[in-house]
Amino acid sequence: MKIKFTGAAGTVTGSCHYLEIEDKKVLLDCGLFQGKKEVEELNYEEFQFNPKEIDYLFLSHSHIDHSGRIPLLVKKGFQGKIYATKPASDLCSIMLMDSAHIHEVEAEWKTRKALRKGEEEVKPLYTSEDASESLKLFNPVLYNQKVEIDENITLRFKDAGHILGSAIIELWIKENGEEEKLVFTGDLGMKDKPILRNPEIVEECDYLIIESTYGNRLHEEVEKRTDKLIDVLVKTIKEEGTVVIPSFAVGRTQDIIYELNKYYDGKETESKKILQDIPVYIDSPLATKATQIFNQNPQAFDKEARDYIMKGDNPLFFKNLHFTQSVDDSKALNISTEPKIIISASGMCEAGRIRHHLKHNLWRHNAAVVFVGYQADGTLGQRLKDGEKEVKILGEEIKVNANIYSIEGFSGHGDRDDLLAWLKEIKKTPKKTFIVHGEEDAREEFAETIKNQLGLETIIPKKDEEFQVTLESVESLGHEDSRTLFKSLRRIAEEESQLVEVEKVKELKDKLKELKVLFSKTTEITDSNLKEELTTKDYNKIKNHIIELEKSIVNLTMSSGK
Repeated sequence: MKIKFTGAAGTVTGSCHYLEIEDKKVLLDCGLFQGKKEVEELNYEEFQFNPKEIDYLFLSHSHIDHSGRIPLLVKKGFQGKIYATKPASDLCSIMLMDSAHIHEVEAEWKTRKALRKGEEEVKPLYTSEDASESLKLFNPVLYNQKVEIDENITLRFKDAGHILGSAIIELWIKENGEEEKLVFTGDLGMKDKPILRNPEIVEECDYLIIESTYGNRLHEEVEKRTDKLIDVLVKTIKEEGTVVIPSFAVGRTQDIIYELNKYYDGKETESKKILQDIPVYIDSPLATKATQIFNQNPQAFDKEARDYIMKGDNPLFFKNLHFTQSVDDSKALNISTEPKIIISASGMCEAGRIRHHLKHNLWRHNAAVVFVGYQADGTLGQRLKDGEKEVKILGEEIKVNANIYSIEGFSGHGDRDDLLAWLKEIKKTPKKTFIVHGEEDAREEFAETIKNQLGLETIIPKKDEEFQVTLESVESLGHEDSRTLFKSLRRIAEEESQLVEVEKVKELKDKLKELKVLFSKTTEITDSNLKEELTTKDYNKIKNHIIELEKSIVNLTMSSGK
């Protein structure tokens, strides 16, 4: 098996890992690069593989940094099968179309500017038609169903507890008469997260690919996240101001709705009296559609959320909650002077209606902006969190007078201790653990932590670095820079094979030193006996039917309670 890390390696976003298994070519995720301009420009580079040759794509979840380049993959010729959980497939049906619309609008705006300069029109990264075509390739699968993809690949999704439909991907791979197990965590969630179940445990694997977003950090006072949010809301409303919450449309928005619903259902307090009639606006068409999809997939909820449903209480609604519909409705929020709470996308403030709300409220001394999720380096959200006092929004310089808050307890990612706790539950630990999806310091510190505390052997792959993986060993085949250098070295050696000039020898020695840095050493693995015995096909069929039945029962209960 070969693994090539073409995204979320050397970066946080752009999750995409390429596998070669016997005669099949497989992708784990295919996400957009997000963040700084130079990072986002990676979206326009050619794939490090031929999309037409990809047989299967296994998707961990629907967030755009994991799914957002699927329409581009289709545009470039991909016609294979996409496997994802049923909720993730449902969410992609709205998120990919929304992403395509953003690219089309952005390209139209850039084209107008280009034409005025006498330059050529700008094409979108992909179109709504590309997104629509990609949705035809999805094959929804339920959690814990073991699916035989072909004679060499068996797939199972386990709940990752990150967002609705997020999955840990388990792959049983047969090559050369032997079987090895690869596990890809996708994004692992926190324990006791609103609505969702805790991340499920994987009992064993030969090789593990794990995220490290919060690999060197701890979430502060998670149990007090709602209290801290309520304190900010009350303080701002008392000053007759507006609270603006930039929030990811899928996952984070629903978490906040859920926690506010619990708060309004709780005991009477002075704070509750202040807030109970204050309007809460969800100003994001995508968030509105996503909330509907949450309501259609209660089988993926945790016990607490299911108990609300069984009592006849929709956990994603309360009386003062309003979903805006039109652009005019959104504009009206910034004309109104009433105290209010606006939850809008995008979560990193890079696009969408949130930028209009920030433009109209950042300069106000009685306004508040509350960040409830990860902010990528270079984004407007991160700059505001870092304390910038003046920012440019929609072409206008805006003074930052509003109170800026950050409540990390709502994060969808597990922190360092959550990741460690999950790893400790693996009974047969991996021979090699690949660390991806994190800033450089997070990747390195997390790798050191799990090496010291758990004795795991780790690899931090570079972008486009490729590995040959067998039950006995992992060998780096280099990444794009090192392979280019190696080809150059070989060419020089061939051309100068008869020359022994001192300068040429020195040049070759210098380049060989560089190669040593770029190439990872091959590490032998002595224990080649880690192998899971597969269950029978009949057992899997029965178990799959049970899972489907459980899903139907919960959905029926949800429908009858409406």
